[in-house]
Amino acid sequence: MSARKVGVWDASTRQIYKRLLGYTRRFWVVAVLAILGMIVDGGGLVAFTKLLVPMIDKLFTEKDPALIFWMPIWIVMIFVVRGVGTFASSYGVAYVGRNVVQAIQRDVFAAYLRLPATFFGQEHSGHQVSRITYTSEQVASASTDAVKVMVTEGMTVIGMLYVMISTSPYLTLALFVMVPLIVLIASIVSRRYRSISRRIQGMMGSVTGTVEESVEAHREIRIYGGQDDAQERFDDVTTRTRQLNLKVASTNAQSSTAIQTVAALALAAMVYLSTRPYQIEHMSAGVFIAVLTAMGGMLPSLKRLANIQSNVQSGMAAAESLFGIIDLPAETDNGTHVVDRARGDIRFDDVGLVYARGNFAALRGVSLHCAPGTVTALVGRSGSGKSSLVSLLPRFNEPTSGSILLDGADYESIKLHSLRRQIAWVGQNVVLFDGTVAQNIAYGELSGASESEILAAAKAANALEFIERLPQGIHTPIGQGGNLLSGGQRQRLAIARAILKDAPILVLDEATSALDTESERLIQQALQRLMRDRTTLVIAHRLSTIEHADQIAVMDQGRIVERGTHAELLALNGQYAALHRMQFHQQASD
Repeated sequence: MSARKVGVWDASTRQIYKRLLGYTRRFWVVAVLAILGMIVDGGGLVAFTKLLVPMIDKLFTEKDPALIFWMPIWIVMIFVVRGVGTFASSYGVAYVGRNVVQAIQRDVFAAYLRLPATFFGQEHSGHQVSRITYTSEQVASASTDAVKVMVTEGMTVIGMLYVMISTSPYLTLALFVMVPLIVLIASIVSRRYRSISRRIQGMMGSVTGTVEESVEAHREIRIYGGQDDAQERFDDVTTRTRQLNLKVASTNAQSSTAIQTVAALALAAMVYLSTRPYQIEHMSAGVFIAVLTAMGGMLPSLKRLANIQSNVQSGMAAAESLFGIIDLPAETDNGTHVVDRARGDIRFDDVGLVYARGNFAALRGVSLHCAPGTVTALVGRSGSGKSSLVSLLPRFNEPTSGSILLDGADYESIKLHSLRRQIAWVGQNVVLFDGTVAQNIAYGELSGASESEILAAAKAANALEFIERLPQGIHTPIGQGGNLLSGGQRQRLAIARAILKDAPILVLDEATSALDTESERLIQQALQRLMRDRTTLVIAHRLSTIEHADQIAVMDQGRIVERGTHAELLALNGQYAALHRMQFHQQASD
C-alpha cells in the first residue's frame, strides 16, 4: 500500500505544525529568549560583514587613525554579543525541545493508559514502545531545532541580502539566479523526506519489536536452536531501515550538490557583472569583497534552510503519528452509577462476542448466573471461549450482543472505575513490576496500605515464608517482571495483591498451571482463603482443583454445552466426564 501523498505545507500539515508549536507555549519565556538569541546570532555575522567595506577601503587603503583604533574593539564587541546570543539560542532551544518531547511522551503514555484493551492487540508492542522511545524524539527537530535554523539562518539571509543591496544593488542581480532554484529544490526534496520518514518510523517499531521478542524468548531461542532465524529476522528489519536512512542521506547529498551548483552559477554571475568595463573602473575592493562575503555567507544559510526540510518533514510525520494516538477515543465509559461494594451477583444473559479483527465469534449466546459468594469454574479446550468470557467482567472487551448484570444493574450503567474496583484478578502469566515486594503487593490504589496490612496479605498468600528469607524482607527489589523470584513465588505475590485488594469478585485464570507440586499446594491453600465469601470465576486446566466448585460450566466453540456440579457432570457422562477420565488416566500413568 503506497504512502498517502501530502503537500509540503497543505492545510493538514499546517494544522499539525500549529498544534506541535502549541506545546512550546508552556515555555514561552525561554522560547522568546531563545528567539532573541537567534536574532542576535544571525545579526552579529551580518554586522561583521557590513564592516568589511570601511575595514578594507578606509582601514587598509586610507589608513584612517580613528578606524585603526575602533575597528578591533567593534569586532570584539560584535563577536562577544554574538556569543551570548549563540548560547541563549542553543540552550533555550535545547530546554524547550526536551520539555516538548517529554510533554508529548507523557501525552502518548497517558493515551496508552486510557485506550481500550483491544487497542494493544491490534499491532506489535514494538511499534507501541517505539512511539515513546524513537518517534517522539523526532518532534524536537520540527518544534525547536527547525525553528532555530529558520530564525537564525533566515536572519542571516535577510541581513546578507540587506548588505548586498545597500552595498551594490547591481551585483545583487546575481541572486536572481540562485534563490528561485534553491526554493524549487527545497520543495521537491521536502515531499520525499516526508514519505521516507513515515516508513522509517514504521521500521523502527519493527526493529524494537524484533529485539523485544528475541530478548523475552532468549531461552526458547537457545533450546530450539533459533539463533540463525532470530538473526535473520533482525538483519532483515535493520537492512530495510538502513536502506531507508540511506535514501535520506542520498536525498540530502543530491540537494546539497544541486544547491552548491546553483550557488556557483550565482557567484560566477556576480564576478561576471563586477568585471564589466564600467563596474571594474568604479567599484572599490571593499565593495566587491563585502558583496562576495555576503553572498558566501548567505550560501551555507540557504543550504541549512533547505536541508532543515529533512528534519521538519520527519518531525511532521512523527507528530502526525503521535497525535493520531493521542486523539484516539478512550475506552467507552457511559456509566453513571457508582458501586461502593458489590454483593457479587453476576448474570450473563445471551452474551455474544465477535472480535473485530478477523471477524471471529468468540462467544455465542452464553447465559450464566454466578450467585454471590459462590465459585463458578469454566473448563473446556483451548479456544473454547473461557478467557473471552471472563474478559467481559472488567470490560476489557465489550459484548456485541446480550447483556451482563451486576447485582441486577446493567453493566454499562456502572462507572468503569467503580466496576473494576470490585474485581481482583490472578492470572497464569503473573505481571509484576520493577520494584520491591511491598510495592508489588500494595500496587496502584493499594499503595496506601500499611506495612502490617501488606505482611498480613503476604501471610495469607503463603508468601511470608520466602519473603522473610529475602535480604530486605518486603523492601527487597525483585527485578523487572519479578525475574529474581521463582514462578511459585511470583504467583504468591499476585495472590497477596488480590488478598490486599479485598474485592467481592475474583477471577482466577489458570492460576496454578505450570507449577511444581509443592508450589501448587501452597498456592491452592492461599486461593482457598482468597475465594472465601467472594464470587469467584475460575478458569481451570486441572479438573482436580475445581471439584468442589458450586457450579462448573463446560465451554465449547463459544457456547456453554454443560453445566452442573462435579458429581452431576460426571453422571451426565458428557464432555466433562471425558476430560476427567482423560486427566485421571494421565495422572494414573504418571
